[in-house]
Amino acid sequence: MEHGKPIAIKGVTTLAVLYVVLGIGYQVSFGIVLLMTVVLGAVSYIAGDLALLPKTNNIIATASDAVLSFLVIWLIGMAFGLPGAALAIPALIATALLGAFEFYYHLYIANKEIGMNSPSNSSWPKASHHIKD
Repeated sequence: MEHGKPIAIKGVTTLAVLYVVLGIGYQVSFGIVLLMTVVLGAVSYIAGDLALLPKTNNIIATASDAVLSFLVIWLIGMAFGLPGAALAIPALIATALLGAFEFYYHLYIANKEIGMNSPSNSSWPKASHHIKD
């Protein structure tokens, strides 16, 4: 199960960051934090870690993950009635923390043979060749 460990690492870290920042810091319910974690984890793992990272570099993948993180946190929060203006600051704090994690997580992912970085997908260059930052 090549995706199990990377998904678990990303999921646990994302849940912890969002729970501390949003749940404890801003009293967002655990259910909303969990939904944000699942949506963010699924979209960013497939689009960012498996598709974008092997084709670009760590800086671009991390920046795109940061934009995605902010939007997911902000939009899901507003969908559940949290005021958008009040949610912007906690979303930025969580995004900064998740961005720092993602930078190092991408270094880990780049050395795994999964997704478009797998040997069976020879049309894509190995991601570790692109990580220069």
